Amino acid sequence: MQPKSKLLRAMQSNMRSRHYSPRTEATYLDWVRRFVRFHQLRHPRELGASEIREFLGHLAVDRKLSASSLAQATAAIVFLYREVLRVPPGDFGPLPSPRRPTRIPVVLTPAEVRKVVAGLEGMPRLIALVLYGGGLRLSEALSLRVKDVDLERAEIRIRRGKGAKDRVTCLPALLRDPVAAQVARVRSLHEADLAADPAGGWVVLPDALERKYPSAGRTLAWQWLFPATRRYLDPATGQLRRHHFHDTAMQRAMARAVAASGLTKRAGCHTLRHSFATHLLESGSDIRTVQELLGHRDVATTMLYTHVLNRGGLGVTSPADRAGLGDLLQD
Repeated sequence: MQPKSKLLRAMQSNMRSRHYSPRTEATYLDWVRRFVRFHQLRHPRELGASEIREFLGHLAVDRKLSASSLAQATAAIVFLYREVLRVPPGDFGPLPSPRRPTRIPVVLTPAEVRKVVAGLEGMPRLIALVLYGGGLRLSEALSLRVKDVDLERAEIRIRRGKGAKDRVTCLPALLRDPVAAQVARVRSLHEADLAADPAGGWVVLPDALERKYPSAGRTLAWQWLFPATRRYLDPATGQLRRHHFHDTAMQRAMARAVAASGLTKRAGCHTLRHSFATHLLESGSDIRTVQELLGHRDVATTMLYTHVLNRGGLGVTSPADRAGLGDLLQD
């Protein structure tokens, strides 16, 4: 949904000119809406550092927001004042901020991955295998185009991943034939769309490519690897377009599969990416290689997976095991 007010439209336009991701754009706009509503719909030009501090303090103390969410809200409001209103936000001073916890990611064993994936079927199963086999984020997998998969080189190219970074990751050998079959299904679906309607067969293209290559959005190379079942009419162009498989549909399928597997771990789609990294490190892969495959900017982020390697409590033997206390458990 497009922002209604001139302020939000100006902020949206500013972020798009800077190529902010759609998720960041939506999140920043939402925080600005909350800020304005908190102050009874007063225009931000009428508000200053004290009002910003009051709002952020409310989020931290009353709403008990996490440190990351509070930082996100602060960044959105600072962006509004500095980049849109061109007014210094002022010094709103230190805020009550919770400590950022150092969380260890949830990781599945290979056997648990098999259980979960077995509970999926059709396209969700193939998506899950791509997530685990290449360490992709869900948004990256769903945004894959036909041209991004190189079956000969067994590579997957991720375009504009998190942080607007491109990278290359591996396509497992066991997925070559299933992915090739998926490309064939996309080809058949695309040909049917072209034959069914003169305005059909289109997909949205990133940035200004629609103007640079007007017909590219109707070629097979740019079609989504995991397309949606339904088409939609774009009111601006009159084109019948097809979106990619929706993320919520995949998340729901994954949640059902985890529940059916009987696992007690709180696992989701991103858990497959965590498992990919951990299992690579367990098999002896170099951490710099894993960093490149995951697209981490800092190796310190990748180092987090060393804390969940299958080494039995960081590779130590508990003194309870050395003391021979097992017979006490027989009572």
